[in-house]
Amino acid sequence: MGIYPASLERLIEQFSRLPGIGQKSAARVALHVLKSDKELAHSLAQSLRDVKEKIRLCSICFNITDNDPCPICRDPHRDPRLICIVEGPGDQLAIEESGVYHGRYHVLHGVLSPLDGIGPEDLKINALLDRLQKEKVQELVLATNPTTEGETTASFLAKLFANKNVKITRIALGVPMGGVLKYMDPLTLRHSLNNRLPVTP
Repeated sequence: MGIYPASLERLIEQFSRLPGIGQKSAARVALHVLKSDKELAHSLAQSLRDVKEKIRLCSICFNITDNDPCPICRDPHRDPRLICIVEGPGDQLAIEESGVYHGRYHVLHGVLSPLDGIGPEDLKINALLDRLQKEKVQELVLATNPTTEGETTASFLAKLFANKNVKITRIALGVPMGGVLKYMDPLTLRHSLNNRLPVTP
């Protein structure tokens, strides 16, 4: 038996199931909801319902959206010749927030991971092949994460699209701004050295 009433214990349990929220944080959030006015609880419940009922995948790029196609795929000012391939919606959001990319996207919803039983058929790769046939794409930007699985996926895609009459590029990987070399992992340093740039005086 918990120290809180059963309904509050259930709320804490639900919050603690969320990523990055431990038992103490879940209790703190639940107690905040309890102390707040009813409007917060109703608004939170409605937002949760809306997310599950209204959000779906864009039929073109497979990003999350509540309108199909998504705003980026509908935007006539985006460059349709350029497609940035990302692992998930969070990666697309990060690139979008940088404000420097003005093409379109394709969200894979995962990476190749044979140990976990995730192969090409489990990702949105076939849909990307269809897009290349229908759209006038000139460049694919591989923006998978610099992990073993992300690198494997980028390498697989580069080979898959090698003969598709499209330019294939990879986002630059290496030491981040403010990073300290002695704390970098070997994979990051290898990318940094292999992709070094000339310095102009």
